[in-house]
Amino acid sequence: MTLDAAIAPPAERVSSDPRVSRLAETLIGSEVLKIAAEIRAMQAQGQQIANLTVGDFAPAEFRIPRALEDGIAEALRAGETNYPPSDGMPALREAVREFHKREMGLDFPLESVLITSGSRPGIYATYLALVDPGDRVLYPTPSWNNNHYCHLVGAEGVAVVCPPEDDFLPTRAALEPLVAGARMIALNSPLNPTGTAFTESALAGICDLVLEENARRGPDERPLFVMYDQVYWTLTFGGTRHVDPVSLRPAMEPYTVYVDGISKAFAATGVRVGWTVGPADVTKRMAAILGHVGAWAPRAEQAATAKLLRDPAAISAYHTEMKAGVERRLDALYAGLTAMKADGLPVDAIVPQGAIYLSARFDLIGRRTPDGEALATNEDIRRYLLGAAGLGMVPFQAFGAVDDTGWFRLSVGAVSPAEIAALLPRLHAAVEAVAG
Repeated sequence: MTLDAAIAPPAERVSSDPRVSRLAETLIGSEVLKIAAEIRAMQAQGQQIANLTVGDFAPAEFRIPRALEDGIAEALRAGETNYPPSDGMPALREAVREFHKREMGLDFPLESVLITSGSRPGIYATYLALVDPGDRVLYPTPSWNNNHYCHLVGAEGVAVVCPPEDDFLPTRAALEPLVAGARMIALNSPLNPTGTAFTESALAGICDLVLEENARRGPDERPLFVMYDQVYWTLTFGGTRHVDPVSLRPAMEPYTVYVDGISKAFAATGVRVGWTVGPADVTKRMAAILGHVGAWAPRAEQAATAKLLRDPAAISAYHTEMKAGVERRLDALYAGLTAMKADGLPVDAIVPQGAIYLSARFDLIGRRTPDGEALATNEDIRRYLLGAAGLGMVPFQAFGAVDDTGWFRLSVGAVSPAEIAALLPRLHAAVEAVAG
């Protein structure tokens, strides 16, 4: 199925399966999970694979904070096992307020905070609360799942192709011709899949564009919103500093919905505690939507998260070790690929800035493997390096990109430094065998 088919409005399709809805029939599954399943099967057969696919953390490499683990057990023993409030336990909502104010300088009212079962329901609720069928949503490619969310709500998804020269992030210049009449811009920083992050000037330019567009709209026109997914914001490296819309432009507050959570910041993807922070009137509608589907975080996990967010010393101690581990893995991969490039091999990478991802390019299109097979697509490259080097990675096509440019996402949350060290010589030999 092509990308256009994946995001075309459901009304344009002719159903061939009368047993399911048009939406169910035409929604495509996660390419990342498909690749990960293939790799798990290979590992089960004893093959040596460095699995850099799924954006998750292996508990053997990254544990959740001990305070969070103990807090969940204590809450369960205390009987925190019944339904939580549909918008989140008050203690956690208040803790999120305090956390954002303390760490980011953002002071939102309690009514702006909604607790969700991980960050995905927050993203989906944002789409459902703001976007009607046929509304236009602008999003960068590559980016995570925006094409699928547009499909789910019947939106007209407008993919804004972002080149490596811009760190795969959208710019004001790229968005400006498209904002007239648009309903939402979906942004993510640090960005999944690239591990790159907005600079202050780049994000400020986009915020100014949104404010200018909303000032042009009449009183009967709906405003342009920004969904700002910052779930990786605590994981930035080197000189990278996280920036956000309302801190840069306070006038953005009525038009910005933040999506956040503990999944990435605390290696707690399975604990399922996320939140959104946005305009109170929008948050109220989002809470009503999620209340009907029960997409709230478990009560014990909410209680434990509230305690953790109020403990800056525990957070700092955890991040000192955890971030160092992520950065060590990203730096090792980047150094290895940079060394290959210095050796004249057709390999490139972008300096790690944030999240758990490295953007890497294997410019092998048009070459042949030692067995004589032509490498014509990113998928051909992926399969060759998986078999020849034991490298599991995800092509940018899984994140909405269309062209075969040789760019891939490498995720380090589930591998050890030793696995990366063992991978690099195999990878060097596999690329050299094609490029030589």
